[in-house]
Amino acid sequence: MDKINNNPKENWLQNIILFLSSQTISLFGSSLVQYAIMWYITLTTESGLMMTLYIICGFIPTFLLSPVAGVWADRYNRKILISLADGLIAIATLILAILFLMGFDATWLLFVMAAIRAFGTGIQTPAVGAILPQIVPKDRLTKVNGINGSIQAVIMFVSPMVSAALLAMASIEIIFFIDVITAAIAIFTLLAFVKISVHEKAAEKQTSSYFNDFKQGLQYINHHDFLKIFFLFFAVFFVLMAPAAFLTPLQVTRSFGDGVWRLTAIEIAFSIGMMAGGGMIASWGGFQNKVKTMMFSSLMMGVCTFALGVVPDFWIYLFFMALFGVAMPMINTTTTVLLQEKVEEDYLGRIFGVMAMISTSMMPIGMLIFGPIADIIKIEWLLIGTGIVMNILAIFVGRNKVLIEAGKPASTES
Repeated sequence: MDKINNNPKENWLQNIILFLSSQTISLFGSSLVQYAIMWYITLTTESGLMMTLYIICGFIPTFLLSPVAGVWADRYNRKILISLADGLIAIATLILAILFLMGFDATWLLFVMAAIRAFGTGIQTPAVGAILPQIVPKDRLTKVNGINGSIQAVIMFVSPMVSAALLAMASIEIIFFIDVITAAIAIFTLLAFVKISVHEKAAEKQTSSYFNDFKQGLQYINHHDFLKIFFLFFAVFFVLMAPAAFLTPLQVTRSFGDGVWRLTAIEIAFSIGMMAGGGMIASWGGFQNKVKTMMFSSLMMGVCTFALGVVPDFWIYLFFMALFGVAMPMINTTTTVLLQEKVEEDYLGRIFGVMAMISTSMMPIGMLIFGPIADIIKIEWLLIGTGIVMNILAIFVGRNKVLIEAGKPASTES
């Protein structure tokens, strides 16, 4: 009981409300800019190649930096790291806004901006994943991560509409300035009001090198069988998700008609599903064994992927797209909490760095595989095939003894 009384998490509710508020404000501003840049490039260049370059600039820095950023998240104060990442993005956005106002509006500047934003995200992602267990008691992690998932889904739903409305009324520079202001509010809130003690490793004098810390992180994964299986499962699963994630708009255009309203409808259905899924996992909490929740949500995604390949009616198609959205925060929340509960605090940053590397790279790799194939065979066949394999993988997860053991509630461990 003494440990509980001395625990800095005793004011956790106030802390997490302030922390999530700061992250939500920052994410909203970032989403506005992301959509504004995407549409600006589309409207001014009308080039698929330019859009591809923008997407590449937006994920390669995150992929390359995530393992290093994971080491930083374990070596240094995570709150400061998150603030520095936000600050870097805000300063870069401010410089871009000033350059655009002065008439320097070359498209390559937007590619540089996408790369800087991805760099900041690469720093932020492992730090945010690792900092939550410092604020939130373990038995509340699922609820908090579920609520966070719902908030992110709401932002995904609202920000394209707000960004489009702003672009219709004002110039892109105005949206850049909004992002700078939201970042400044987020940084001030985080530094001034959120009380998070420095974790043990960061409080110590660092005697080992970066490379040695990174190597220790890999050794930690190698010594924990459940992490090896966990990461292998997600690497394969993310590759298989690529057709459902990227090729469904093309499939809808080819199979149901090229009306813009149809493409908007699938995005809305998916976003509403994600909001519902985040709320569901926050209130329900999932099965007692987290790996069973992983299996359940993976099966849902596999069944939905298969269904998207066979349903003949667009309205039924929308239903399965929404159901796919429900499963996303369920699997994201469960896997995040599983890592937060099972990984030692000093290694959390590095483990989330590896997870970020997998999540940012595997779906684009999937697109390199499935994208060209989609021009040779029907997308429906790709969805049916990947859906079947996803279901087989989900059953494997649910029957794997090492993962089942790791998924048991923390409270039942000796």
